Amino acid sequence: MLSLSRRTALTLLAATPFAAGQSHALIANGGAKLAAAAREQIGVTVEYDPGYRAIGYPNGDVLRTSGVCSDVLIRAARDAWDIDLQQRVHDDMVKAFAAYPSRREWGLTKPDANIDHRRVLNLETFLARQNAKLPLPGSGPLGGDAFTAPQPGDILTWRLAGGGRPHLGVVVSGPQNVRVAHNIGGGVHEEPLWRFKLHKPAGHYRWRV
Repeated sequence: MLSLSRRTALTLLAATPFAAGQSHALIANGGAKLAAAAREQIGVTVEYDPGYRAIGYPNGDVLRTSGVCSDVLIRAARDAWDIDLQQRVHDDMVKAFAAYPSRREWGLTKPDANIDHRRVLNLETFLARQNAKLPLPGSGPLGGDAFTAPQPGDILTWRLAGGGRPHLGVVVSGPQNVRVAHNIGGGVHEEPLWRFKLHKPAGHYRWRV
């Protein structure tokens, strides 16, 4: 009986593969928790500072009074989910450096845990590799507010008008009257999605861990 049970268990495990990066259990109300953690940064992060900083590893961070757009997601994931994107992105880049834009965009030859996770292009690559990417709307006029029914906790990215700089925000309410927490300058703010209509949508991600 014992050998049969063991054989059955092994068969079931072999028949249930996990996707790369997939957790064994979803965090209950994960999207709502991420949205709430992003909102809590309003009034705390009051500056925008894109300068390179040497930080600790893992769970490294600059002072919470400052940061960039990606830090909104990084801090929210730590606060809401106890997930360290610094370590997650670094580990994935160690395994698959060629999949990331670091060599092409910044001339790097190896991962840099001080900055990799704070770059929007790297986060887009990481989230896509976690099977979190959702399709953007099809043809026709595509303003920066054109995403399909964003939900709290969704991650949206754009290429900003006037140069194409990557930008990221976390949806804090939706799918009706969608609002986004982001830091585009002057700290973390919450704004309605329609305010992004002049920018080009680049990615829509729903990472449920």
